Amino acid sequence: MHKIEDSAANPAGVAKAPRQSHPVEDVGAGEEVFKPLSREEAQKLREAKPSISPWVVLLGQLVVGVLVACAAWGLTGQQSKGWSALYGALAVVIPGALFARGLMSKVSSMNPGAAVAGFFMWEMVKIGLAVAMLFAAPRIVLDLSWPAMLVGLVVTMKVVWLVLLLQPKLKKLSVI
Repeated sequence: MHKIEDSAANPAGVAKAPRQSHPVEDVGAGEEVFKPLSREEAQKLREAKPSISPWVVLLGQLVVGVLVACAAWGLTGQQSKGWSALYGALAVVIPGALFARGLMSKVSSMNPGAAVAGFFMWEMVKIGLAVAMLFAAPRIVLDLSWPAMLVGLVVTMKVVWLVLLLQPKLKKLSVI
């Protein structure tokens, strides 16, 4: 609410707008103000938390997908179950590889707007290709087992977390 000033100072009795404060002045004692990192701080952060190549993640997914396919074939004794699980893994890896390739193109890294647009475009391409591969599965895999294919697909999709957890350990082993 606005206070009405004294009628002598404000004969019309018009309410004055409160003084607008600057956003920095409104920061409370418990809130932190954004401070950009120095070059040295950014370099230390990069060394402490190195980025992981999408190709490493895709390789990990492919390896796990092949292992799931071998396990499905070995446990059931049916070759079609193994091929179904492998196809499910490939329905994750192939679109993911196309997505990674598209994001690493020079056009996608020209400016932030192109990067965001490229991300959404390649994500749609990835999803579309994965859906198309699932629709084509009965024609491509003889005696398709949907449960085996879905197990291959889900396990391959979820292995990203395993690759991210093992990445620092794998780097330490490769240095030794």
